[in-house]
Amino acid sequence: MQVDGEEILMKSFHFVGVGGIGMSALASCAATIGYEVSGSDRGAEKVENAPLINALKAQKVKIFAQDGSRFAAGNMPDALIYSTAIEEDNPDFLAAGDIKRMHRSEFLRLLLEKSGKKSIAVTGSCGKSSVTAYITETLERADLDPMMISGALSKRYRHAANAGNFRDGKGDFLVFEADESDKSLLAYGADYAVILNIGTDHYDQAELARVFREFLKNIRRGAVISRQVAEALDNDFPGHLQVTVFDEVPGIVPDKYALSEYIPGREPQAKFADGVRLKLPASGRHVALNALAIRALGDMLQIDGSLIIDALAHFDGVWRRNDYAGKTAGGMMVFDDYAHNPEKIISCLAGMRECAPGRLFAVFQPHGYKPFGFMADALFEKLETFLRKDDRFILLEPFYAGGTSSFSPHASDVCARWQSLSAAPGRFTVMPDRETLKKFLLDNGRNDDIAVIMGARDNSLSLFASQLTSSAEK
Repeated sequence: MQVDGEEILMKSFHFVGVGGIGMSALASCAATIGYEVSGSDRGAEKVENAPLINALKAQKVKIFAQDGSRFAAGNMPDALIYSTAIEEDNPDFLAAGDIKRMHRSEFLRLLLEKSGKKSIAVTGSCGKSSVTAYITETLERADLDPMMISGALSKRYRHAANAGNFRDGKGDFLVFEADESDKSLLAYGADYAVILNIGTDHYDQAELARVFREFLKNIRRGAVISRQVAEALDNDFPGHLQVTVFDEVPGIVPDKYALSEYIPGREPQAKFADGVRLKLPASGRHVALNALAIRALGDMLQIDGSLIIDALAHFDGVWRRNDYAGKTAGGMMVFDDYAHNPEKIISCLAGMRECAPGRLFAVFQPHGYKPFGFMADALFEKLETFLRKDDRFILLEPFYAGGTSSFSPHASDVCARWQSLSAAPGRFTVMPDRETLKKFLLDNGRNDDIAVIMGARDNSLSLFASQLTSSAEK
């Protein structure tokens, strides 16, 4: 895919919503490459967004209020970069006049071409941000110095001038997260792809399978795909692709790409069907499967297998993925997590069960009304099977970030429906606000219990998790 002449000549870009986790990564990459970059964000002054905004400023990205003032300053940008979340009546859109607009996926295509690197796209309903960082760290530890564009903040790459969702690498590979949520991954291609899974988030699985099938047509060399995805695609792949399928059940795929056993504990391990054992960097069966996918990718990239196995034992993780915040005064452990769809929530909670034998207090703030309505039934079905009698699943009202919304369903409506259907209705409750929630958790949590604060897009959830803990126990 070639970049047209007009795009090649562009030198300056303004990002509308630059504080978004994905948009800020693109802005960081653009600034590093040498473009002139500015941006605006309606949440730029919020304390929870300071790590992203301050890192952009350190990279000499000029930050403006999202009120159109950027376009009164002269020196107009060549194009506006925007995401699907930006409304048509946004002040920057209105003030920019006829300046060219580029969707973030179109701009990512430009960056991929500009880099000249071998690109690795990571997608799936769950885990793509973590696996993007995990692949990057693995390649780095194998001395391949990759570049990374991610939708999460890698702890290894966070410092004052970098929030952690971008890594500037001089090697041959560029690892990036391909977003399926708005189907924008169809706007670009890559040399290699990793498709982790199909879950319940933005579309039903049949539609998502169609999207992934189309996406694979734009992949030039090879793809690593879970068996779940392969079956959803009827094992029908583009003829030009080298495809490796990995699985958690031995005997269906080659032993090297099958998980024989996940061994939980203080030092969890994965045993692959070919006999190789791997000490995992974090708990959870999903971590073992992620490592398996990266092992398969390493083979596809023709990297020494022993280097990959050694590197996979080390992963510093990403922000808000099973992050330990500390203990409450009553001794309850508190974790912070980005989980926001049924599969991610269950994976998160399953990993938490390995940390303590007590009750789970699972707090979930949905990341919008429409996604909440779409997933509510599927989430209830999984929770009804997973939760124990004494566990508590606590709903907060969906996060509203602006834009068009029906403001339906409310958390109270969904909770009432779940209670009417549940064999143990007392496991489900709703809290009207965070102060009420804080009092409930502090009054009820005790030693061996765990509270998990879950939800996407709202960085203040992480601050709330910290507020629950006593500084002496952190």
